[in-house]
Amino acid sequence: QVQLVESGGDSVQAGGSLRLSCAASSYTFGERCAGWFRKRPGKEREGVAIIQADGVTRYEDSIEGRFHISQDNVKNLLYLQMNSLTPEDTGMYYCAASLNRRTCNSPNAGYFYYWGQGTLVTVSS
Repeated sequence: QVQLVESGGDSVQAGGSLRLSCAASSYTFGERCAGWFRKRPGKEREGVAIIQADGVTRYEDSIEGRFHISQDNVKNLLYLQMNSLTPEDTGMYYCAASLNRRTCNSPNAGYFYYWGQGTLVTVSS
């Protein structure tokens, strides 16, 4: 049974940085698409970043280069490095993994089958 477990969420001040991690069991990162999504207060869930099996990454436009998705194929971890955080980044962040897609053109939730429980990021001004 595939399980994704996020960690690294915390409370930080605006301008700070956080690195989120996602550990997988019964699933190997690097073979299929994986990504990060978030649910901000009062907003719909939205894609943040994805990484394809070939390592190509794509980001939601509003991220504007502040976040970086990566994966460690040795440790089997997915990361989201978040810099220059603002209060607008506050929300629950979810790790997601595809069932069988090696490519995914955008952070589209429809590409992903497995989901973690989320880790909370709070950014104060």
